[in-house]
Amino acid sequence: MKTSIYTLALALVLASCSSEKPKDKKTELEQLKKQRTELNGKIEKLEAELGQNKAVADVKDVTATELTEIHFRSYVEVQGKVDAEDNVEIMPESPGTVTQIYVKVGQQVSKGQVLAQLDDKVLKQGVAQMQTQLDLATTVFNRQKNLWDQKIGTEVQYLTAKSQKEGLERQLAGLKSQAAMNKIKSPVSGTVDAMELKLGQSVAPGSPTGIRVVNASRLKVKALVSENYGGKVNQGDEVQVSLPDVPDNLQAHISFAAKVIDPVSRGFNVEVKLPSNKRYRPNMVAILKIVDYKNDQALVVPINAIQKSETSEYVFTAVNGKAKKVDIKTGKVSDGKAEILSGLKAGDKVITTGFQELNDGDSVKL
Repeated sequence: MKTSIYTLALALVLASCSSEKPKDKKTELEQLKKQRTELNGKIEKLEAELGQNKAVADVKDVTATELTEIHFRSYVEVQGKVDAEDNVEIMPESPGTVTQIYVKVGQQVSKGQVLAQLDDKVLKQGVAQMQTQLDLATTVFNRQKNLWDQKIGTEVQYLTAKSQKEGLERQLAGLKSQAAMNKIKSPVSGTVDAMELKLGQSVAPGSPTGIRVVNASRLKVKALVSENYGGKVNQGDEVQVSLPDVPDNLQAHISFAAKVIDPVSRGFNVEVKLPSNKRYRPNMVAILKIVDYKNDQALVVPINAIQKSETSEYVFTAVNGKAKKVDIKTGKVSDGKAEILSGLKAGDKVITTGFQELNDGDSVKL
């Protein structure tokens, strides 16, 4: 019975094996080639998509400025202060005690106006006495002259009377001049900016009285320029004046430039006249930007866009969607911009942002 079972199983196995047909190798090869063609197509498609994405990723966004000819100025910048053309601290011409004060702070005064009076009693008495003597000498002279005109008396008598009269006139004039020195007068027209003089105060020549007169309608800026610019800064040069405290900016010219270098400061003084303005005050801070170089047809680029190599300076320009490295030569630098002497021309588009990681020939998008 066992033998029958094994025989039956063997027969079934042989029957199943005999039902499978052997594979056709030619058909199998064709199928594999077809699969390979499909895979190659998929590979090419994926490679193309990846290449496009890479090309898009390699295009860099930049900002460019098209060069045009402009007015370029280079400046010497110095700090100065506003001063009055007429800013005077009054001092007496003779010693004495103050007996009268005729003005107060803020009052307008004219040139030669008496501001205060010193004690001049003794001088007044001397003037009065000298005037009496002169009157007598004048009378004597007139009588002597009448006699001399009539050929009466001697010439010596006439000359003596004339000499005495003229001598007394000169003495009286001297006393009056001395008396006038006891009056404290304003040497300029302007406003009394300070008045610290007190009645009974003793003053002397060379000592400040505490009186200051300022003519605020005639102001100027004074500044000290380093001797390094002695050959570049001259009278008549253009200058931009900035007054931060007002604030205000104006164009002017240097009205005065000293020819002598100060041995201590190693600089020279310059002055710029200001127009009349109630907002301007003496001792205000002023910034002077003196033009020491100008070019009315200059090409300029921001100094931040200029890169340096071991041998040259260069910038990147945008040409037909590509970055182009251009060697340049620069001149003066002012206000964050550099003058271009060679390498660029009007119409060139200089890349000003996004140039840090650029290489020559990279694709760029403006």
